[in-house]
This record gives sequence, structure tokens and C-alpha cells, in this order.
Amino acid sequence: MTQLFNTIDFANGRTMKNRFMLAPLTNTQSHTDGTLSDDEYTWLTMRAKGGFGLTMTCAAHVQAQGQGFPGQLGIFSDDHLPGLSRLANGINKEDSLSMVQLHHAGMRSPEKLIGCKPQCPSDNEQWGARALSTKEVEQLIEDFICAAVRAEKAGFDGVEVHGAHGYILAQFLSRSTNQRTDQFGGSAENRGRVINTIIDGIRERCASNFILGLRLSPERFEVELADIIEYAQTVLNDGKIDFLDMSLWDIFKEPEDQAYKGRSLMSYFTELNRGKVALGVAGKMRTPEEINQAMASGIDFVLLGRAAIMHHDYPYKMQADNNFVPVSNPVSADHLRTEGLGEAFVSYMSGWKGFVKEQS
Repeated sequence: MTQLFNTIDFANGRTMKNRFMLAPLTNTQSHTDGTLSDDEYTWLTMRAKGGFGLTMTCAAHVQAQGQGFPGQLGIFSDDHLPGLSRLANGINKEDSLSMVQLHHAGMRSPEKLIGCKPQCPSDNEQWGARALSTKEVEQLIEDFICAAVRAEKAGFDGVEVHGAHGYILAQFLSRSTNQRTDQFGGSAENRGRVINTIIDGIRERCASNFILGLRLSPERFEVELADIIEYAQTVLNDGKIDFLDMSLWDIFKEPEDQAYKGRSLMSYFTELNRGKVALGVAGKMRTPEEINQAMASGIDFVLLGRAAIMHHDYPYKMQADNNFVPVSNPVSADHLRTEGLGEAFVSYMSGWKGFVKEQS
């Protein structure tokens, strides 16, 4: 409990006031051109005001053709800067670090949404995706870096590179999805080259105290647990990021891979040598007891998603009462509106079975 409300110093010298981060959450409530909506501004600034030490946006796409869902926040154009600047200022004035998650959906971009075939490291018949040329991969890397520069220009404290959940960077890490024969495919080193080059470029072109995080996920979407463990250790050894965000679906579950059962999935990452890189986890932490259990396992901070949807001020509630009982699902749509979700976000959450009460 005490540790949760201690500060944490990142390797680049920046300090987070506590160990609570807002997880990046899909919400479909930005404008169709990717510009910031009032609903998105309200949702995020309420979490900053509610005590989160770091407030992260939903996945923001770095290329127009990398959009993954309707109403997604964009960061691929300077046209997005006015809204992004407003958002960064709104978060920072609440004494919360501000961060943009940088994203490209790759083969998971709906063709009807982007108006062209989705992109992938290799041709993928299942998803109807086409392979990127080497030049296009190099442009993808550049656009991730430019998006980070744009985030810094807007006043954000940092960015998180989204390398998880089967989106394009995770597709490069996957030995089954990535069948390339150039410098971006084949060996583990080559499959990690896109992310590594993005990290290097952000470090080179943004300020030394600009926070840089990376999100990885170890299961689903055709990645192997062993490969993600190995890649996570490589990134930690390099020491160029400030934090590693492991999205584990459920932090207490055992791995799906039979060879790794007998202990928690999380334990395979807490045991890695992380040097000066901070480690956080996300995945079904809803109660103070679960959060305390996670912290006791040796992580440095928690990322809250659904818990933060239910209570915009979860950190302050837990600080006031370590035994407070969060509201349970299903909740009313009015409760979600009170907690700062716009109508598009409420509608999106209504699609999650058992999350929102059905209207009679």
C-alpha cells in the first residue's frame, strides 16, 4: 500500500508521483479525422484529476492507413497538434505526466475504414493484407518517430510505442506473421529491428528527458511466449526505454504454453534483469487487494484500464481506503457517463459482455 503512493524516478530523470498509470484504452470517441473531441479531453483529464501519476491516451495512429477503429485519436498530421496541445496541457496541469501511445494496426486495420488493403510484414490471406515493401517499412519507422516528435511539440511528457496485441509492430515480432527475407525478417534480431530502430530514432530526435515506454504482450495473435521473453530481455538490456509495459490479459493466470505452466505468466517478466528500466503490468486488476498483490510480486507500477473506467479517481479512493470496494459490473450507462465517458465510449463498452446493464 505505501509503495503505491511513493514516487518513481525514471532513468531519464523524470518523476511520477505515484505508481498508478492509466492504461491506453480503445474508446472510439475522437473525431473522424483523428482530431481530439471534447469527450476525449474530458475522459482523460478526469483521470489526471483523479490521481493517476501518468495519464496515457488511447492508441493514436501514426499513419492514416494504420487506423484500427472508428473514432481513433490521430497523431499522423500537424492538423492534430491543436487538440493534442490542449490535451497535454489539460493533463499536466493536474500534476499528472502526459503520454501518447503510438500505434499502427497493420493487418488489423479494417479495409472499409481505411479505404485500401491493410498492411502487414508479409502477405496475409486471412486478413486480406498485403506485404510492405522495404521502403514502406522504412517509412513506417520514420512515421513512428515523427509522431513522437509531434507529441513532444504538443507538450506531452513522453510516448509509449505499441508493440502488443497483434498490431503492426507485434506482427513484425511474430515468426509466423513475419515471413520477410530482408533485414526486417527471419532472425529474432531482424524481427525486432523495426521497434529497435524506432526507439533509437525517438531517443535521437527527442529531448533526453522525454519519457519513452514500450508495450508488449506475450500471448495471442501468433506470438510465442519464449520469443517475447527473449525480446523483452533484449530491450531491457539495451536500457534505452524508461519503462516496459507488459499487457498480460490477466496478471494472475498461468501461461497458455504447456511448457511454461506451473507459475504465473507475470513471473516470467518480473524475474528478468531490468537494470534501470521500470516494469509495469496490466490485466484484470480491479480491487485494491489485486493491485497490492501485483505490487508485491516485484513490479514497479500498475496500469489500470477497466478499473479506471469504473472510477476516474481510483488512486485517490484507494489512498483514502485501502479496502474500498469498487463498483461491480454490470453498471448503468449513467454511471459511466458520470465517470466521464462520452456516448461513443459508453456504446463501445456496451459491446463488452456483462459490462453495462442492458436497458429494459
